[in-house]
Amino acid sequence: MTTPRPTTELSADEARRIALRAQGFLGAPDRRNGVRGILRHLGAIQLDTISVLARSHELIPYARLGAVSRKTVENAYWTPASTDAPSQPHAFEYWSHAACILPIEEWPHFAFRRRAYRNRPHWNHELPDGAYDEVIKQLRAEGPLTATELGGAKRTSEWWDWSGSKVAVERALMYGEVVCVERRGWKRVYDLAERAIPEPLLHDELDDTECLRRLVRLAGQSLGVGTRADIADYHRLKGEQVDAVIADSGLVPVTVEGWGKPAWADPAALATPPRGRHRTTLLSPFDSLIWERARTERIFGFTHRLEAYVPKQKRVYGYFAMPVLAGGRLVGRVDPARDGRTLVAKQVTLDGPKAVPAVAQALAEAASWVDCTDVRVERVDAPDLREPLTRELARILA
Repeated sequence: MTTPRPTTELSADEARRIALRAQGFLGAPDRRNGVRGILRHLGAIQLDTISVLARSHELIPYARLGAVSRKTVENAYWTPASTDAPSQPHAFEYWSHAACILPIEEWPHFAFRRRAYRNRPHWNHELPDGAYDEVIKQLRAEGPLTATELGGAKRTSEWWDWSGSKVAVERALMYGEVVCVERRGWKRVYDLAERAIPEPLLHDELDDTECLRRLVRLAGQSLGVGTRADIADYHRLKGEQVDAVIADSGLVPVTVEGWGKPAWADPAALATPPRGRHRTTLLSPFDSLIWERARTERIFGFTHRLEAYVPKQKRVYGYFAMPVLAGGRLVGRVDPARDGRTLVAKQVTLDGPKAVPAVAQALAEAASWVDCTDVRVERVDAPDLREPLTRELARILA
């Protein structure tokens, strides 16, 4: 691919602020559109089983909007789009960056992925004869059901040992014949796509090129500015897929100081300089601001790695270390836990004394959001900062 000559040069600081605004962390939060507005703005919100303060799909709107209730978050994702269509949600769950909640209007643009799954059947589980048809028949007759209600999610207690009905319904989800219409106690609730997806959207008519063009543009808008690898990673596209459509995506080539690689930007992001208030907050390790490690290091000079799957003795920052965003910078990390109504900071890493007020504020606000009345600091990597941090917390919580 021949990249057109960039007409715009951005400083590293300009690129950082563009990225923060694109991700909803710079400027006044859009409270009028709330959680649904955040979902449409980001284009994808990652799901994950880990729950410490809350699950990641709850933490992501909290980080941008503040103390929106967890019930409000769930309702925003899964309540019907209208009373005339009580089975049709505002969102659907599918494979994007990972398992993600996606705006319902993007259903047609994932046709390329559904086709790929159908044309290249692959699975780590054996599908028993007749199981697929039986699951579809049961959903058609009984309405939305969990895997347990379809006949059981597992054959044994081992997490990977799925039952035939679970294998079948997950395959139907990948193919687009079935949709996850909500999470109930973290279990997927499945329904037929023909009932769950609004009729104008229920089609696979867009060819792969049109789907990819749309997703590349969406990724560019959600990132503000990014390299080819950044844009590909957002919805887990291949580099060559990005190359094939980026010239016609509406994104424009730019150069960014210190990046060393060609970049593309959303023209709307370049039209006005990013201004406004920066958020101070704890970030989920699964937040789209920090999805891609190389991008996070390039923009913030901050190395981030989820250590939940690292052996305990090899962890550096903690099981679910949450980066702290303040003033448009990543200024530390907190590994949180809960002890009754006390938020426990099991391990705190601070980027110097200036980070103390921001980390204290982020901890106090997170505690209030999850209905904790106190914060206990167990370990601070820089011991001399422990006392200033606890003193600042006491002042805020008083």
